[in-house]
Amino acid sequence: MGDFQKLRVWQLSKDLAVEIYKTVNSNIDFKKDLRFAGQITSCAVSVPSNIAEGDELQTTKQGINHFYIAKGSCSELITQIIIGKEIGHIKEDKAEELLSKANIISLSLYKLIQVRKSWIK
Repeated sequence: MGDFQKLRVWQLSKDLAVEIYKTVNSNIDFKKDLRFAGQITSCAVSVPSNIAEGDELQTTKQGINHFYIAKGSCSELITQIIIGKEIGHIKEDKAEELLSKANIISLSLYKLIQVRKSWIK
């Protein structure tokens, strides 16, 4: 614990957050829909932020709680990507790429939570 930048799930989620920001900033539709742009970027940033915070906390139980929050934010991000695709803000091929990455992160968080739970005695 305490070296979150080495966690693969943190690296993947940070990269996805950057990609979400680039997608939002390069699309005029998001500039017309600032609330949606703020929502999708907020949940994207929440994932790596909560992983980092969870890994830095003093107890394993506190860390696991933040990993669950990150997993919830990842589900929120998946929902936002789907909505973005359906309303035409995100092209279908780009949305599928983002969804694939988000699903990998969600699964990785599940595995991280399971490993950290096994540390609790």
